[in-house]
Amino acid sequence: MRVYLPATLPLIIRWLADGVALPGGPAYAVTPALREWYREGDIDELEHVAQVAAAGGSVELIASDPTAPRRRVVLAADVADSEVEPMPVPERAAVRLSAPVPRSGWASALLDDAGAEVVVATAVANLARAAIGDEDARFALDEAAATELGWYGVQELPHVLGLD
Repeated sequence: MRVYLPATLPLIIRWLADGVALPGGPAYAVTPALREWYREGDIDELEHVAQVAAAGGSVELIASDPTAPRRRVVLAADVADSEVEPMPVPERAAVRLSAPVPRSGWASALLDDAGAEVVVATAVANLARAAIGDEDARFALDEAAATELGWYGVQELPHVLGLD
C-alpha cells in the first residue's frame, strides 16, 4: 500500500541518515473511508487527496518545531497492507503504521521549494486559530494546501537537500 508520511526538513534529513522513516505520528493513504467519501475519484485523484492531507500533517509538524524551515515535506512509501491501520478520526485518509519504513520502501518525496516559505509560515501561524473555526485562518491553511509540492525521486534527495 502506498502511504504518505508528513515530515519536516530536519526530520527527512534524519530519516535519510538513519535509512529508515520512523512511524510515530499519522500517515495518510487511500483508505476505505476516503474511497467511500470520494466515490467518483480515480486512484490518481484519491492519491492526491492523501498527499494533500499529509502536507497538512507536515504543517502541524513544522508548527511543533520552531527551528524547522517553513517548507512542507511528504515522503511517499510502499508498505505491506498489514502494517497499515486506518485511524478513527475525522481525517478520512489518516492511518497508523505499525512498523518503521526502510529506505528500500521509499518511493518519492514531495517538497516545497524556498518560494513557498511565506505561505507555509502563514499557515503555521494560523494553525491554532483555524482549528477553532476562524475562517481567515482557515484560508491561510487552504492557500498552503493549494501550493504545489515538487516531486523528487528518493535518489535525488541528498542533492536537493544539500547533503552531497
